[in-house]
Amino acid sequence: MSTRTNADFWFDPACPFAWITSRWILEVEKVRDISVTWHIMSLAYLNQDKDIPQSYRDYLKDAWGPVRVLAAAEQKHGKDVLLPLYTALGTAKHLDGKTFTREVIAEALEQAGLEAELVDAMDDSSYDEWIKTSHHLGMDQVGNDVGTPTIAFEGEAFFGPVISKAPKGEEAGRLWDGFVLVTKFPYVYELKRARTHELDFS
Repeated sequence: MSTRTNADFWFDPACPFAWITSRWILEVEKVRDISVTWHIMSLAYLNQDKDIPQSYRDYLKDAWGPVRVLAAAEQKHGKDVLLPLYTALGTAKHLDGKTFTREVIAEALEQAGLEAELVDAMDDSSYDEWIKTSHHLGMDQVGNDVGTPTIAFEGEAFFGPVISKAPKGEEAGRLWDGFVLVTKFPYVYELKRARTHELDFS
């Protein structure tokens, strides 16, 4: 008799790789007995003291805003609102090519059925401690040399998988099976190869 696997997923809505992996694990929930709990992390916080290219620093310049809004929504309504708000934010950014302006975030809040005034959290640094706590809950399990997506389950935590397209149906389930198998070996730290495919958000 199988038992349900509880998985924890850390994301920053700005990250395209986290977005694709998140859509994959939602497919996994349909074909495997797992339940996902969503958590926020912050790429801006992760990289604030790192030597990163200026182009990436510019990319992260506005990354605090949407994560703060997610934090405000979680504080007010609990974790169940994170996925619908993340989906609305991610669709706007990664599918529709929008930037996280105040108007775009307000639209995402409306789509998620949340209060319009939560958009004011964009500029409210009082949420940053909440974000850092959630961030460290995930990142401290895998180390600061990685980022998002991070998935933890059954006492194991890994950065990834980093994929360029989210498989669907049973293919998504088979990838999960392989991911689970790899995590069972405590001396496996990394599998990597050069990316040769464009990101596919379909």
